[in-house]
Amino acid sequence: MNYTLQDPPRTTPLFERGPRTAPVYRTDLDGLRGLAIGLVVVFHVWFGRVSGGVDVFLVLSGFFFTGLLLRRAEGQRTPWAASVGRRTVRRLVPAMAVVAAAVVVCSIIWLPYTQWGSISAQTLASLFYLQNWELALTWSDYLAADPSVSPLQHLWSMSVQGQFYLVALLAIAALAWLCGKTAQPTLVRPLVGAVVVGFAVVSFLYAANGTATQQGWNYYDSFARGWELLAGAALAVVAPYLRTPRLLRAPLAALGIIGVVACGWLIVDGANLFPGPWALVPVCATAAVILSATGVSPEDWSQPNRLLAHPVMRWLGDIAYPLYLWHWPILIFFLAERGNPHAGLVGGTAVIALSLVLAWLTHRWIEEPLRVRARTSGDSTRRTAVLPRRLAGTTVALLLVSVVGVTAAWQFAVTRVNPPQALNTVDADRYPGAEALASGLATPPAPLRPSVFEAGSDKPPPTGDGCIADWDTAEVITCTYGDAESDRTLALVGSSHAEHWLPALEVLADQHSFRIEVYLKMGCPLTLATDSRYKGESIPDCRDWSAQVIERLGVDRPDWVFTTGTRPRDDGGDETPDEYLAVWSALSARGLNVIAIRDTPWLRRGTVRYNAPDCLAAGGNRLSCGMRREDALNPINPQLEPAARFPSVFPVDMTDAVCEPSVCSVAEGNILIYHDEHHLTASYSRSLAGPLGRELQPLLGWW
Repeated sequence: MNYTLQDPPRTTPLFERGPRTAPVYRTDLDGLRGLAIGLVVVFHVWFGRVSGGVDVFLVLSGFFFTGLLLRRAEGQRTPWAASVGRRTVRRLVPAMAVVAAAVVVCSIIWLPYTQWGSISAQTLASLFYLQNWELALTWSDYLAADPSVSPLQHLWSMSVQGQFYLVALLAIAALAWLCGKTAQPTLVRPLVGAVVVGFAVVSFLYAANGTATQQGWNYYDSFARGWELLAGAALAVVAPYLRTPRLLRAPLAALGIIGVVACGWLIVDGANLFPGPWALVPVCATAAVILSATGVSPEDWSQPNRLLAHPVMRWLGDIAYPLYLWHWPILIFFLAERGNPHAGLVGGTAVIALSLVLAWLTHRWIEEPLRVRARTSGDSTRRTAVLPRRLAGTTVALLLVSVVGVTAAWQFAVTRVNPPQALNTVDADRYPGAEALASGLATPPAPLRPSVFEAGSDKPPPTGDGCIADWDTAEVITCTYGDAESDRTLALVGSSHAEHWLPALEVLADQHSFRIEVYLKMGCPLTLATDSRYKGESIPDCRDWSAQVIERLGVDRPDWVFTTGTRPRDDGGDETPDEYLAVWSALSARGLNVIAIRDTPWLRRGTVRYNAPDCLAAGGNRLSCGMRREDALNPINPQLEPAARFPSVFPVDMTDAVCEPSVCSVAEGNILIYHDEHHLTASYSRSLAGPLGRELQPLLGWW
């Protein structure tokens, strides 16, 4: 039985006897699994992108597990479903528990305590096979996204598989029970085949649509990934009735191997394309290898199949599951410790070597003992088999209880008993914030506010009010702030980098009686560019949303449009891209006046972005956690020159109220500037009301 990244017991044949085939054990598929895990590790460590290997795992998992269920169902062994469920848990959970425990311990030792909450949440999600949904929801929650990659992120694929196993087990058990009740056990396989094909088609179409509209969610979505598992399930349904013709064996195997190996090289942006139609490459390649020796005895296998069945490849297949579990957290902790996004040749080799060692130890001392049953009556043989099994079982049980207890306790204590609260006001005398820079106000000794724990909750109102469209919402959402009865209107438009100015504008609106209408979308500044991205992730509906907003503004006709006029460059500094000029042109054509605010710095060291609260929690101070002003921003505001060509566009630069002459720190005037890597805290934004008001007064003329 083989239904995950692990090796199958040698006593269970892959196929049942069918009309034309005899049971055949496929050691070449062990090698295919080894090849896939090798590609996954190499691409993660040295290339920083997906290889398609996970998609190979998904197809194989669907193939093996569905085949197992069908054999059990057709054999009418009762009760078989409970037995399969127990064996599935015994095969999946132990290695997962060991790795999860190691991640929790290493996180406590090496990661700042501000990350423990997300680590504990993801640990629980992983152990209960919900990690893919945890990551999907984090992606949807734009402001919850953290620049530090989780050491458990890779377990989303195991969650998808675990969910598939549960659904497949229940569905096939139910169909088998119904067929047994009607005395038609031979109908199980045809019924399963019909269900599998139907749902696979629906899932594929859903994934293809999601790739174009909501890829951040789509990548982790079990429903979008389902067709890959169901492709393997469909092969399991028909496999007993197939025997591969001799002339097709070598070509199918060779093409399959080439497809698996070449996938990561040919599809360089798999994270933004899978599991859409491009995932057909690894899926079809895996199917080709499976079909290349279906119903064929090992003596008649082609040379490519024998190559996959080589002992080295099979050994990699044996340790594939623990190797997959170990390699990612080792890589992430290594990169975090070095502060470098790349492992390098020597470092990457060390990561792979350590991963292989830990994977073998986990396989040898955790997985294998829990699979072995003492079958002889001799006392010495029984002790030899039972003692390691009991030791491994006890170790896993203790680790599970400890990990679940610690992470659940942390979640309860942080999110239930004493959750961080957003700040509404601070004492202006003790907390001058931006005025310490803009007006030279004295900064008396006082604790930093918000604290590093409070920072994540100190966000502008639209985030909590549902007044910013999320990744998957293309409709224009508007809300009113300030003086709703005023006949003077300022429209706040764009992404969260426009949104984080709202607390400052609210203070001014209360003082000077004007209305603020927000038109906001996560990760989407106003743009008419066809390919809008945030952190490398495509936001397909950003252009359509922007076009709708521009048309809406032409109808609503606010007195002023307030939006961002620059953005950071990956190589340092900032810029005003041509796509922003196209927006200015569209707004000017509608007779709208535009205030273009220079974007605030994004914290980064080289190309590595980092989180301000995490840096402070790790022992840094407001200056060491900041960045040089010359690295963050160009010496001259890049929007000045292009704005001069638009009479209705007025550039505003608040940099001197955020950055010191030589450094952009993470706190000024006792107020934390950032609640993550690049968004202003609401508290610091409110402290910017004075400096911003002095810049806006001659433009607006409202006070």
